[in-house]
Amino acid sequence: MKKVLLAAPRGYCAGVDRAVVAVEKALEQYGAPIYVRKEIVHNKYVVSTLAQRGAIFVDDTDEVPEGARVVFSAHGVSPAVKDAAEARNLATIDATCPLVSKVHKEAVRFAKDDFDILLIGHAGHEEVEGTYGEAPEHIQIVNSPADVDGVVVRDPNKVIWISQTTLSVDETMETVRRLRERFPALQDPPSDDICYATQNRQVAVKKLAPQCDLVIVVGSANSSNSVRLVEVALEAGARTAHRVDGAGELEESWFASVETVGVTSGASVPEVLVDELLESLAARGFGAVEEIRTATEDLLFSLPRELRSGPRRAPRRSLPIEAV
Repeated sequence: MKKVLLAAPRGYCAGVDRAVVAVEKALEQYGAPIYVRKEIVHNKYVVSTLAQRGAIFVDDTDEVPEGARVVFSAHGVSPAVKDAAEARNLATIDATCPLVSKVHKEAVRFAKDDFDILLIGHAGHEEVEGTYGEAPEHIQIVNSPADVDGVVVRDPNKVIWISQTTLSVDETMETVRRLRERFPALQDPPSDDICYATQNRQVAVKKLAPQCDLVIVVGSANSSNSVRLVEVALEAGARTAHRVDGAGELEESWFASVETVGVTSGASVPEVLVDELLESLAARGFGAVEEIRTATEDLLFSLPRELRSGPRRAPRRSLPIEAV
């Protein structure tokens, strides 16, 4: 019988919900336009919906009119970006995920202690750029296990690693393993840098993937954690796996000889997109849905201080579909 195994947890994490609500609340509190540096989160649907409500997305602060209000995305920014915003007299709202901010603070702390800091992450990703900018003279970016041989440090007895929050747990630990082979005194960060939501979504996919002929991950191409979920599904035993922004990107050829489809979504994906995907799968005969739950998430972050007037509503896992 054709069926769907639906991963849980999936979709919005606390940091994404906080960032999206921050833009919504800024629009309500201050009125349009509200400028946002980069995509508030890496999801096309979310960005498009907020743009229709009056958010203007820019690549950098020099595109924001002097004195205007700008929101920093969930991925965080470097001190240089904050300085540039201050120089233009911009009113800033920092929607950086608190878990990313934690990594920034680690970088500052270990730089002050004169460590060589090995930042495991993808060069060019906004989160990595922000963390690197906290202490560029002390940080080296290590993209993958293949980069380990090229790492050079001043003192092999004073080295620590930190990481981007949205990486594959398995690949990150393989990178750490290889780094420790080269630098046996390599120190671990004081707490896990890969965020709880990233780990939980990967664990859920690992559980359902071996039972699936096909795994579909809802998420945008620039969403690191969504891309990682495809890789995790394949490594865990799924016959095939694909990432889509929504149901409209499904291809009929994927469903040949498929009896069981696994479904999950990245941490920046509203639940409405998963609902639409399930409807599309049901139309193809995959109407039976079984949820595979491996954890329950109830974490909620407070809004940026500029937006804390009035009650903080409960997290919303989906944006209204009529806004598209």
